[in-house]
Amino acid sequence: MKICRSIEEMRAACLDLRKAGKRLGFVPTMGALHDGHLSLVRAAKNSCDAVAVSIFVNPTQFGANEDLAEYPRTFDRDREMVEKEGIALLFAPSAKEMYPPGGTTWVTVEGLSEKLDGRSRPGHFRGVTTIIAKLFHIIEPDVAFFGQKDAAQVAVIRRMARNLNFAVEIVACPIVREPDGLAMSSRNRYLNPAQRKQALILHRSLMRVRELWKAGERNAAQLAATGKAEIKKESRVRLDYFEIVDPDTLDAVVTASDGTLVAVAAYVGSTRLIDNILLQST
Repeated sequence: MKICRSIEEMRAACLDLRKAGKRLGFVPTMGALHDGHLSLVRAAKNSCDAVAVSIFVNPTQFGANEDLAEYPRTFDRDREMVEKEGIALLFAPSAKEMYPPGGTTWVTVEGLSEKLDGRSRPGHFRGVTTIIAKLFHIIEPDVAFFGQKDAAQVAVIRRMARNLNFAVEIVACPIVREPDGLAMSSRNRYLNPAQRKQALILHRSLMRVRELWKAGERNAAQLAATGKAEIKKESRVRLDYFEIVDPDTLDAVVTASDGTLVAVAAYVGSTRLIDNILLQST
């Protein structure tokens, strides 16, 4: 595994792989890796000849009162984890490398970046799409792998890639969960034991909606009301949103059908967690 710290070095290493005829897969991360991230790496390995992973805590996707300073940074552990997976390249640039002084250019997917997490975290998706666009330009992957847990992010990045004519396939991989159903997240480590138990209400609310939908309920407003009522059963959890939307446009739907996205975000203590499911009849 080659570790690249500079854009020039990473660009050259990726070019060498493409010149050798390698199909290049890319997994962007902010580090603090867990099995969810590794599932993306393994999916990339299964469909590509070589895999590049980035570890970069992107400052532009954090709001003024969010957890940039506290966000876990575990580079040595992360490096060992991806090295064991047999990846070809690890890109670990500094913030100064990715955002040189005087930069004033942003990538914004208007009309989509203000929905779901973008509504709750103004400017968040502008930071996400700007850094992903930069990484796509540097690495030029054939395929990029993202987690379905960040469903709104997947929709925004798909739209950006299409609008800007990036020659990259965007693959969303299934959510990886703990045995009790909690979606794996780097932020789960912020939870104390009591909060860890309370956090399970997110998954339970989604399962309640899925059960009702499979029983024949198709009215999205009724399904959302059921999900919200389930969240209220855990008094220490504060709901941010519970929405039933089209997975591509993130617009609310009237009727929930196969493929509809059910998404929830809530605060457990001061930690904001997200989760979702895609409704499927089979």
